[in-house]
Amino acid sequence: MVDDYLPFARPSLDSETIAAVVETLRSGWLASGPRVQALEQALSGYLGGRIVRTFTSATAALEVALQVCGIGPGDEVIVPAMSFVATANVVLRVGARPVFVDVDLATRNLDLGQAESAVTSRTRAILPVHFAGLPLDLDRLYALAQRHGLRVIEDAAHAIGASWHGRRIGSVGDLVCFSFHPNKNMTTIEGGALVLDDPDEAARAERLRFHGIDRDAQGEMEVVEAGGKFNLSDVAAAVGLGQLRQLEHFNRLRRERARRYLEKLHSDPPFLLPDRGDDGHSWHLFALLLPLERLRITRRQFIQAMHERGIGVGIHYPAIHLFRRYRALGYAEGDFPNAERIGRETVTLPLFPAMTLSDVDRVCEAAVQIVQENRL
Repeated sequence: MVDDYLPFARPSLDSETIAAVVETLRSGWLASGPRVQALEQALSGYLGGRIVRTFTSATAALEVALQVCGIGPGDEVIVPAMSFVATANVVLRVGARPVFVDVDLATRNLDLGQAESAVTSRTRAILPVHFAGLPLDLDRLYALAQRHGLRVIEDAAHAIGASWHGRRIGSVGDLVCFSFHPNKNMTTIEGGALVLDDPDEAARAERLRFHGIDRDAQGEMEVVEAGGKFNLSDVAAAVGLGQLRQLEHFNRLRRERARRYLEKLHSDPPFLLPDRGDDGHSWHLFALLLPLERLRITRRQFIQAMHERGIGVGIHYPAIHLFRRYRALGYAEGDFPNAERIGRETVTLPLFPAMTLSDVDRVCEAAVQIVQENRL
């Protein structure tokens, strides 16, 4: 392996953010406190004044969002068959059934036509993903939800800073969940956020993230329901405040590098490149499909060949319905052809702000060379 290894993701932390973390550590207030409040206020301002509550992960935010909507045993929630497995796991964790729907092969987002066909009398919500930071059609999504009286929980784990027709994801809509994992467009080390409109639902989300505890005006504690332990730390929030300050800059750099990929990644046989979207795409990931049917190598061998050239490659994502836990619900191979094809053929190339355009060129040259040397 070469010395200058290029991972598929790397966070960018500046000296000001690091200094803020040191200051927080020295303050003695490490759990949820003033930094968390400041981050929630800053995110609210970024998203047009909506209510924002932070969590230890986007997964926790999604689970709490389902609980806030009153979803539980006997209910169904429509989810894409291709996403990170957390998108479906949270539905099972509240006792409901995930109803999978295929995704579009170009955008990798939920097929809204198929989603409408999947609605039954038990459907309570639709939980779409803005895959790789490419927004789903919000106008069609919310029109569908209104027709059927459904709640919408947007899995925007990839989409902080993305926008639909000039409106930032999270600034409009029902419930929206973001991720601040280290490989995301901004990080709090680990963390996430839930965006809401209703103060009563926000109050319940606060209870659910901290043991179901309520306090009265005198500070007396009451336990209203069995909540979890999902509150963000002030140390994490200090990182988030620094990251949010740079988010627009980070996303501009991601868009530039994604455009370079789209210009340079041309091979015979060709890759199936991601939908380029528009300037509202936040480009969390650059995931393409390999032309495996026309190659003498497997995806694993392609990834190993890239690794040997000093380039990290990810897989985003296997089809969820083919995991053992979901086969047990009756799902099987052949149910969702696009999700399955993506699951078989997808690879994720490096994409992060600190990459240079010459780094992108290096990745493109390696990927094209490997494909062209191994074509049938």
